[in-house]
Amino acid sequence: MSIEEFQKAASGDIEIRDEKVKKVLEKEEKGARKLKGFWLWVGNILMASMVLIYFYSSGISPVSAQLHRGIYVLLTYALIFIMYPAGSLWFRPVICLVMGLGLAIVGSTFVLYEGINGFDVKVVIIKELFNDEGLGAAMAAMGSLWLVFASGVAMGAVLYVAGLWSDRRFPDAPSLTDILYFLSASAVVLYWITEFEALNYRMGSETVLDFYMSFAGIVISLEVARRVLGWSFTLIGIGFILFCLYGPYLPETFAHRGFRFERIMNALYLTQDGVFGVMADVLATYVILFIFFGAFLQKSGAGRFFIDMPLSLAGSTAGGPAKVAVMASALFGSISGSAIANTVATGAFTIPMMKRAGFRPHVAGAIEPAASIGGMFMPPVMGAGGFLMAELTGIPYVNIMLMSIFPAFLYFLGVLTMVHFEAKKFGIKGLTDLPRPIEILKEQWYRVLPLVVIIVLMLIGYSPGYSAFWATLSCILVSWMKKETRMGPKEVLDAILTGARNTLVIGATVGVIGIIVGSIALTGIGLKFSDIIITLAGGNLVIALILIGLASLVLGMGVPVTAAYLIVAVLAVPALGELGVMIIAAHQIVYWFSQDSNITPPVCVAAYAGAAIAGSDPWKTGWTSFKFAKMLYVMPFLFAFTPEILIKNWDMVPAQTFPLMDVAFSFFSATAGTLAFSALTMAYLVRRTTILEWIFFAVATFLCFTPTLITDVVGISMVASLWWWQKRKNRLEQAKQPQPAGEKI
Repeated sequence: MSIEEFQKAASGDIEIRDEKVKKVLEKEEKGARKLKGFWLWVGNILMASMVLIYFYSSGISPVSAQLHRGIYVLLTYALIFIMYPAGSLWFRPVICLVMGLGLAIVGSTFVLYEGINGFDVKVVIIKELFNDEGLGAAMAAMGSLWLVFASGVAMGAVLYVAGLWSDRRFPDAPSLTDILYFLSASAVVLYWITEFEALNYRMGSETVLDFYMSFAGIVISLEVARRVLGWSFTLIGIGFILFCLYGPYLPETFAHRGFRFERIMNALYLTQDGVFGVMADVLATYVILFIFFGAFLQKSGAGRFFIDMPLSLAGSTAGGPAKVAVMASALFGSISGSAIANTVATGAFTIPMMKRAGFRPHVAGAIEPAASIGGMFMPPVMGAGGFLMAELTGIPYVNIMLMSIFPAFLYFLGVLTMVHFEAKKFGIKGLTDLPRPIEILKEQWYRVLPLVVIIVLMLIGYSPGYSAFWATLSCILVSWMKKETRMGPKEVLDAILTGARNTLVIGATVGVIGIIVGSIALTGIGLKFSDIIITLAGGNLVIALILIGLASLVLGMGVPVTAAYLIVAVLAVPALGELGVMIIAAHQIVYWFSQDSNITPPVCVAAYAGAAIAGSDPWKTGWTSFKFAKMLYVMPFLFAFTPEILIKNWDMVPAQTFPLMDVAFSFFSATAGTLAFSALTMAYLVRRTTILEWIFFAVATFLCFTPTLITDVVGISMVASLWWWQKRKNRLEQAKQPQPAGEKI
């Protein structure tokens, strides 16, 4: 059967499962509106502006820091408010009331008070009365503030009613409340941009207007996260604000002196430790450019190569369709930067194909997400985490990329060999009548040029953003090699809009991430957290790694994986450093652990997406995915105890730190250990292992993972002995079977 026939056959299942996939994805990412008419034009203009501005700044001429970060936050917030609805009906009165009160306060500064300072004087008086004489005295002295409050409630009620009418009359357009939040978000971000230099001069003595703008900016950031990512992530941000506020009342382990509300708001919004901090910088500098690149790469038709080449290479081997899924996920994941997007994009073809080959539905649905998260470790993109790692460690991204190649290879090798043993265990054969790899290369070699461009440019020293700029342009050139994939103005615009739209989900994290990181910096909890980990672990590195893995898993249930990495890195990397782990190895440990919520129950959204496509039980699929992705939990321990596997650039460390022989042994033992670990996990080598054989195998696997010549030789010898023993048992069983008449044994 040809590739085209398999693609056609695969499409049958996709239509049936598509709605289930959408439901799973909507639990992770709230569904956006399908804008029409005027608002469609507004959205398209804003999205096109985002792409063009950041292509210009990366490939032609850089812009100032405040414009670079501020414009990204401005366009992201504006697009979210017009594209993402307010959500649950029960919460709409609250957001309408907040907006109504905000409008009333702004109006009162012109009508009742002499500007914002006059309003603030009145508020301060009420606060002092409340602190000195209690609630009754404060309420009695409110006076004109009652009018402001009543006006705010009235305006909130009007906005709520207007929203209900708008939903019925114009369901695909933003409501009046959404438009007001859109305008408010634009105002507070523009304030930060225009006042950037002045804010740096008056840091520590901010004005009353600075505080109210900061307060509005934080509220808007929380609302942006709620609309796109839901309540769990938003509540974490609120929790950190409360943590800053009520530090003196916390248990001694977490207590701090506490801060005034005004100080908290200013620190979290105005400074470069907050909303406009490291996350905004990394997203605007690197991540969105690679998201744009991925959109152009798919539009150019290059995505087909990511399926066709693995199919020709591995499709005919035992369990071929599953191996195709692993290899395709490695290729697609190297530029997608999202485990869920990888699962859906490649799984739509590979999961139905695996089912037809004989894999059980829950296994087919589990293999794809287990392979897909490997894309987060695979250069050149590595998701947003690789760029954050470069920013936090000060190591150039190209070095991060190079030192990540071998660990990514080990991960995919582990999944691939587990899939092979699964296929052997159940007698699943490969596909037939497939084209040879050389035929695919002859026909589609040009489709890998954009990846070659981006990698070569980074290797010779150009910035990731500049490399992404030229690689994106090369996608247009590549598309013109075949008539059916040529990108004209319409296709280029579609790629621009798709790329910009794809940035909104990760962009929605920027405000709350800023709140969390800013709170950690303000309170100094990072150092205390390090002490807590070291104390709980009793100075034992293995226990510390387990604790960090659990913390990443729990945090990943409520926040996106990139956010989980950044938060845990800020808190836990110092602890690992005190336990003797290299800083880059500590970051890799946290980054790998941060991906576990994608495939580890109870959340495992990527596994649930795979289950939706496969039509299998999500819970069972999640645990099966966990089984195939176990290297995700092994690699952090290798980073801690054998950091040599990360070293690819000898200028990064003194030569005597990691002698060449030690590095070679580390690579060899890690590869041997991965192969042994895969067989151990699947309880299969040549045949199913007995309990005693499994224990023998476990010891051999541990020895293979230990990077010394003696342990490698002993471990490999034990694996070879077990292989010989199982082959012997197979021969003896065959000899005992009755032979057909006239056939010699």
